[in-house]
Amino acid sequence: MIHTRLYRKGVLELEDFPLADVSDHIEDAEATVWVDFTNPTKKDLAALEQELGLHRLAVEDAVNDFERPKLDRYDTHLFLAAYSVRLDEKTGILSNQSIKAFITPRALVTVHKKTFDISAVVERWDKEPDLAVHGVTFLLWGLLDTVVDGHFETVQDLDAQIEGLEDSLFDPKPKSTELQRRSFELRKSLVLLRRVILPMREVVNTLMRRDLEAIDTSMGPYFQDVYDHVLRATEWTESLRDLVNTVLETNISLQGNRMNLIMKKVTSWAAIIAVPTAITGFYGQNVPYPGFATQGGFIFSSALIVVGSVALYFAFKRNDWL
Repeated sequence: MIHTRLYRKGVLELEDFPLADVSDHIEDAEATVWVDFTNPTKKDLAALEQELGLHRLAVEDAVNDFERPKLDRYDTHLFLAAYSVRLDEKTGILSNQSIKAFITPRALVTVHKKTFDISAVVERWDKEPDLAVHGVTFLLWGLLDTVVDGHFETVQDLDAQIEGLEDSLFDPKPKSTELQRRSFELRKSLVLLRRVILPMREVVNTLMRRDLEAIDTSMGPYFQDVYDHVLRATEWTESLRDLVNTVLETNISLQGNRMNLIMKKVTSWAAIIAVPTAITGFYGQNVPYPGFATQGGFIFSSALIVVGSVALYFAFKRNDWL
């Protein structure tokens, strides 16, 4: 599936024109072209490779999965690889969707799968029509701003998830197994998120350099804003990794404390129960003793059981054993 747009002097002039017309449009110094491919193959990109003079290695990277977020520089264009992310709030599992882009002085070509929401990028462009005069730099900024904002929102969602784990640590009826599983899922998601976000610092920092011919330096403040968001998301991710590790360690410590408390209570009640056991065992001897076979002996033994048990109960209570 292919989608195209033509901007002229910062105004959207044409959409969904044939791919063969791209080379004709970019000959106009006042025109900017956007071409979007959904689920393309290398064969699909072959025509565009000829139209724009794209490098063979960049085309291969565009159709291959598992590329690291990066910005490669070629003689005639730049190649961008980035990832958007989405968190499943029910499971705590993070998924990512790749977005690749070829950046030339007058054209931006995006390549992605159906799972990537390109409509969010288009919406970002349509909200800022005044910036469209900056051509390809404007289109690239809208793409990166949408992706990085998605990173930031995901970090916020993970923060909220981890806060929920912190609250459940001290639940009167803790679900330790579920909490442990959830913590591991969130930690895995944070590791994946870090792999996606951390390289973006280098990507955006490179785009802010003034020696890139395809980038309009007047958009520098906007890329600086994106860079600030990348830094904040990176730092937040690092702090959340430490926090989720702390939650795991705290949960294990609390489990040990709860076990110690249970053992302490069981031992205390066993000691209290031992009092009547000892007294009734003594009076169960088949030999005469003071009060043997008399009502007074029964009353004395019963009183001794009650007094001894109550005394131990209050002694353990005072020492916080019960």
